[in-house]
Amino acid sequence: MNPSETMETARTPEELPGVVTRLFRGVLYAESDEKVWQSLLALESQVRDYVAVLGLDLILDESEGYAFLRSREDPEGNLPRLIPRRRLTFDVSLLLALLRGRMLEFDTNSSELRLIMTEQEIVDMVAVFLPDSSNQAKILDKLGVTIKKVVELGFLRRLRDQAATYEVARILKAYVDAQWLEEFDARLADYRASLEEPSGAPPETSQSTTEGELP
Repeated sequence: MNPSETMETARTPEELPGVVTRLFRGVLYAESDEKVWQSLLALESQVRDYVAVLGLDLILDESEGYAFLRSREDPEGNLPRLIPRRRLTFDVSLLLALLRGRMLEFDTNSSELRLIMTEQEIVDMVAVFLPDSSNQAKILDKLGVTIKKVVELGFLRRLRDQAATYEVARILKAYVDAQWLEEFDARLADYRASLEEPSGAPPETSQSTTEGELP
């Protein structure tokens, strides 16, 4: 056994449980938890083997600097779900779709790494898809609640030094993926159609929600 293998074997019992426990708590970001991130990179194969026993996959994007756990597909329902699915409301689904579209444009046209948006820019982006109403204050309050929920989910981060300004978290790419984007236009058409209904509200069926595994 060479020295590097000996070192790896020695460090695994100490660091592996801590890395896996941290991943169970939510998304791990390289920039905010550098020590655990470096341990994860060193123990990646061991972590994958460990969580696989529990029916989980490690999703790791080293270039973007994030990692998280995702439940494996289990059509027969033989495994307990350790990573819960969360239902997204119509409004949250719409905002995530628009943010992902904006990130795609940003990555195509800009050399910058961080997509920064003000709250007003987010409002303007969503306003196109909102129903006409004389009670704009109510609509803005509802949109504020939606933005807050997206922040809680980890897809928007408030900037401490700038009021009402957010960074769009790049982990959004892992959840709203290429296949989802292929259906982007159809989803927006559904949203528009629902807003044109007499009630002016999304349909009360599964079309008004998008189920997904969120951090």
